[in-house]
Amino acid sequence: MKIAFLGTGIMGAPMARHLAQAGHDVTVWNRSTDKAAPLAEQGAEVADDPAGAVAGAEVLVTMLTDAGVVEEVMGSAAPAAPDGAVWWQASTVGIEGAERLAALAQEHGLTFVDAPVLGTRGPAEQGELVILASGPADALERLAPLFDAVGSKTITLGEAGSGSRFKLVMNHWLLAVTDGIAETLALAEGLDLDPRFFLDAIEGGSLDIGYAHLKAPGMIEGKLPVSFPLKHALKDADLVLEAAARHALDLGLAPAVRERFARAAAAGLADEDMGMVIAATRPRR
Repeated sequence: MKIAFLGTGIMGAPMARHLAQAGHDVTVWNRSTDKAAPLAEQGAEVADDPAGAVAGAEVLVTMLTDAGVVEEVMGSAAPAAPDGAVWWQASTVGIEGAERLAALAQEHGLTFVDAPVLGTRGPAEQGELVILASGPADALERLAPLFDAVGSKTITLGEAGSGSRFKLVMNHWLLAVTDGIAETLALAEGLDLDPRFFLDAIEGGSLDIGYAHLKAPGMIEGKLPVSFPLKHALKDADLVLEAAARHALDLGLAPAVRERFARAAAAGLADEDMGMVIAATRPRR
């Protein structure tokens, strides 16, 4: 297929690369051209602007920071897209954001597929994302080879918008687990214990979780490669709380977790990996 891929950051670049390696004709665009340029070596064409990227494309993919950015970029790109092109919206945009983008797609005659992805840098690099797909059945069937190129699993959730709602469910879990690991490690440190004992204790048992072994060593050392920036985790926490308020849900954990991420961001860690939320619990020195 001829694909326009808009947004080649931490997640978008490896996704676009996998699509090109699968034999698709991929044109990429990114606001910072230096992040898109290396994909030319993988067979992708680099466009100067969003409108140029989508001209003649059968499928448009957006993997951008938030709903506002997606709306801005697609506002200039959509008029140049062919009628009937499929728009795979892969970003985390929340419920209200997905509704705005669906309206934008309808305005420009695009078929809207709301299919955010579950995973961070590692799964994206390995082509092992989980696709949370929602939209018209024929469009999902058409995109199935693209989902397979970037992911290890596709969960089909129904009409467009279901994907964004389910992404918030999964992000609530991710944020809670990340902060839970961080606070547990900080508690062990505060009680003058080696926090690595925690990993030894859970290993192989019913309380074990692979994510703890992935993140905890870097949390302990204070050195984590940026797999998912903390500022984006804070944005997702806000989207979870907006969704809860919209549906009259009284979440007790989410506001506290959001406060932890906000505190870490305010301490200058917004661009660090989300695992550095541990700094919000450690004693201030």
